[in-house]
Amino acid sequence: MTTGEAVLEARNLRKHYPVVQGLVRQKTVGWVRAVQDVSFAIRPGETLSLVGESGAGKTTVARTVLLLEELSGGHLLFDGKDVGQFGRAELKEYRSSVQAVFQDPWGSMDPRMRVKSIIAEPLIVNTTLNRQEIQAKVLELMAQVGLRPDQAELYPHEFSGGQRQRIAVARALALNPRVVVLDEPVSALDVSIRAQIMNLLKDIQTAYGLSYLMIAHNLATVRYMSHAVAIMYLGEIVEYAEGEDLDELFTNPRHPYTRALMSAALPTHPDEVTEEVVLSGEMPSPLNPPSGCHFHPRCPAAMEICKSVAPTVVQIGESHTVSCHLYDEGAS
Repeated sequence: MTTGEAVLEARNLRKHYPVVQGLVRQKTVGWVRAVQDVSFAIRPGETLSLVGESGAGKTTVARTVLLLEELSGGHLLFDGKDVGQFGRAELKEYRSSVQAVFQDPWGSMDPRMRVKSIIAEPLIVNTTLNRQEIQAKVLELMAQVGLRPDQAELYPHEFSGGQRQRIAVARALALNPRVVVLDEPVSALDVSIRAQIMNLLKDIQTAYGLSYLMIAHNLATVRYMSHAVAIMYLGEIVEYAEGEDLDELFTNPRHPYTRALMSAALPTHPDEVTEEVVLSGEMPSPLNPPSGCHFHPRCPAAMEICKSVAPTVVQIGESHTVSCHLYDEGAS
């Protein structure tokens, strides 16, 4: 993957949660390896999507980027600088530059606050603008996301789901961020509204050069929005593609897990015939992951080496990588 001129870069991110026993004398008896050696880079104006089943580690990665979780290892870089070395002023600037839009807009808003106060809150806390300047900025943000000025006095319950997501986008844009984390931004919306919000996000990205880190499971949304896609399984990236190689990931996925995800997606046309890949069982617990390749207990193409040796990253295109023994010449 290309890391040049990346606005946000992760290098071998790890997040482990301790498993403790006992109420008084607590003892750590194990570790949940939610994220293990995840690396990626996001350039200005581009979207990286993390895709995988529930429990794959996508949201944990997003929470570490938002500094809601402390890293267990690895490095997070912003404009080439290690965020872990930031002082108080730099951390404040980072938090202003990296904002989030969550899956459930209703759950991320105070129902007792008017829309104008919801959007204005980041400006009040983080800037020195006066009341008139904040009011003008709020109306400007509302116009950018397609809301009318008279709606500023309303409460969240007076809006539809799509309109509430527009409010969430306006709030995220208030501090002129450079990176926005989109955590399933359209999955809670009606199908008829999803395209409107996706087009809004793309238009805003084009206008302001924003970078998006998107967490998603809907492959149609991912394909429409993304410049790069990372497929995650049990805390690790198993396949990655960007740029001209991205279509190859959707039309000719290499990792057996990616093939299963593509097989489960709805076809774009009723006459389209897709390969049916059925996985057995469920994703193992990150507390006790399988040895070797973590996917081997469910993999229809598993070999003997998969049970004991973890695969390495194999380059199969200019910007397309896969972690699978099927493409390791020494293993196959």
